[in-house]
Amino acid sequence: MRKLLIVAVALLVVHAALLFAGGRGVTESARPGATDVGIVLDVGGRGDKSFNDGAYAGADSATRILGPNIRFIEPGEGSDREAGLRLLAAEEMDLVIGVGFIFSDDITNLAKEYPAISFACVDYALSVDDKGNVIPPPPNVAALKFREEEGSFLVGALAALVGKSKKVGFVGGMDIPLIHKFEAGYRAGVKHVCPDCTVVAQYAGVTPEAFKNPGKGKELALSQYQSGVNVIFHASGSTGQGVFEAARATRKLAIGVDADQADEAPGFVLTSMVKGVDAAVFDAIQRVQNKTFAGGIYSFGLKEGGVGYIYDEKNKHLIPDDVHARVEQLEQEIIAGRIKVPSTR
Repeated sequence: MRKLLIVAVALLVVHAALLFAGGRGVTESARPGATDVGIVLDVGGRGDKSFNDGAYAGADSATRILGPNIRFIEPGEGSDREAGLRLLAAEEMDLVIGVGFIFSDDITNLAKEYPAISFACVDYALSVDDKGNVIPPPPNVAALKFREEEGSFLVGALAALVGKSKKVGFVGGMDIPLIHKFEAGYRAGVKHVCPDCTVVAQYAGVTPEAFKNPGKGKELALSQYQSGVNVIFHASGSTGQGVFEAARATRKLAIGVDADQADEAPGFVLTSMVKGVDAAVFDAIQRVQNKTFAGGIYSFGLKEGGVGYIYDEKNKHLIPDDVHARVEQLEQEIIAGRIKVPSTR
């Protein structure tokens, strides 16, 4: 995958920890005069081997390359998220980042309350007015958004071309518009190369807990595999660990999300639809440090290297050369604008 920036992804050594509102916070020893950055992680926290770990990796790279002071807060439930953001804002951080769409409203409100502080939100959910017009974020908020549907289109095409079945599967986490983007792109990719294929799509729930329920993920995946599906794409956070368990148990294939998840079920992960969360977080920190930060909507897709799919030594034996060539061609057609990928179902 082409990165937005060349960043290292080794995890930093944590030197201090504190308890906060039922969650956990970590910070490096402060460097006098350095940029102060506070980050509140999403549901599932560190170790999800996906979305949160990507954000952590981007901050880690920034720590080692740019040298800011990074403070992490890993909240517990409910109001802990808003309280974490408020604590960081009250401490007058130079940049406060919320990792996940669930922070959108809280960041919008706090940005108005603290106009001198820069805020960024990964997967910021834009609001619309009564006429359907998009309401831009406050001028001190960077809305970091990804065109997940583009990367999902490619893995959908791959699933249909490799699956050897007219049925492919999708397991989503929370049933919300953000995850619908994954499903919409995936469906479009499947149908583009196999018009008569069927996509079986199911969701783990309607609350944020749906992103951390491996048991439900396994239940849904087993049901799909048993119905004749040979490949399942999950967009469900740590719920996807259950999908990988089901893939191992049935000896069928799964597709990871957000980060390269090949090691979760070696030999049974066809590919992963990756998002450059690490690079987007790094970029936001660098902009603040260089004093070039500006609020607005930042959109990362295939053209910008913000999304992509994994093809390397771990999975290339699962993907015939002609299939890989076909998917690469589709990627170029999307970048050139010849294929328009839908973002809604």
